[in-house]
Amino acid sequence: MPRHTSPPPILAHAGDLLSRYDVMFCDVWGVLHDGHRAFVEACDALLRFRAGGGTVILVSNAPVPGERVAVMLDSRAVPREAYDGIVASGEIALRHIAEQGYAQLYCIGPRDRDAATFSRIAASPAEIEEADAILCTGLNDDLNETADDYRPLLERAKARGLPFVCANPDLVVDVGGRQYLCAGAIADLYERMDGEVFWAGKPHANAYDTAHAAAEAKRGAAVERARIIAVGDSLRTDLKGAEAAGIDAIFVASGIHRDEAMGTDELDGSKLGLLFAPPAPRPIAVMDRLRW
Repeated sequence: MPRHTSPPPILAHAGDLLSRYDVMFCDVWGVLHDGHRAFVEACDALLRFRAGGGTVILVSNAPVPGERVAVMLDSRAVPREAYDGIVASGEIALRHIAEQGYAQLYCIGPRDRDAATFSRIAASPAEIEEADAILCTGLNDDLNETADDYRPLLERAKARGLPFVCANPDLVVDVGGRQYLCAGAIADLYERMDGEVFWAGKPHANAYDTAHAAAEAKRGAAVERARIIAVGDSLRTDLKGAEAAGIDAIFVASGIHRDEAMGTDELDGSKLGLLFAPPAPRPIAVMDRLRW
């Protein structure tokens, strides 16, 4: 049985807390929008943070380059004035592929949705028997497939010792209240089969190191990690990654963990106590939604 513990402090407004930091690493999906529309209060919080001299780096597990994330945010009415830069897991995956010098790739993921990533690959497309590695941006059909549908393919890849580049470490994504499987679900299965996986993005250090460098470049000065705060809605990616990076974090409970953290429409202290029972990563504050 899980152990009960007291929940982290619950905040209605984060302005005073955020004002103690110079840099914010902000998650995108579940914090700034729900897949369809922007959260006005969250966008306002970022605008106010920047107006006070803060730097906002959006850190997203989107399996596409940062410029494509910006276009998606435009379509959901997230103002570009709310952030200074974007670190996307798709960009980290592309960089890794280039560094490894893979000449032939087997690709998994919807070609139309993730065209911005696939069009940037210098490697040639190949079948599993000829590929140097697998690149996965998501399920080919996230409406009808599960990760287990890829098991026969992964068994062939494992037999050849192929590395698997995961361009989105999320297991699921919440779109307007419905959850869909992500590339991380397939990568997790391959890793459990003892396959080699390169995870591009949160909670891994490559995301936080890239975001830290982007913040320092924007500010033109070194930034101590004690002056950085992360905001996110996932224990596994946002909070675990921030903890490993030595960064404070605010947990937004209305995202993918809402059923575990909230009642009908408000935070539930008992649920939060269970959710953050050790060894769960512990944020410095919990909010239903990000607001100044």
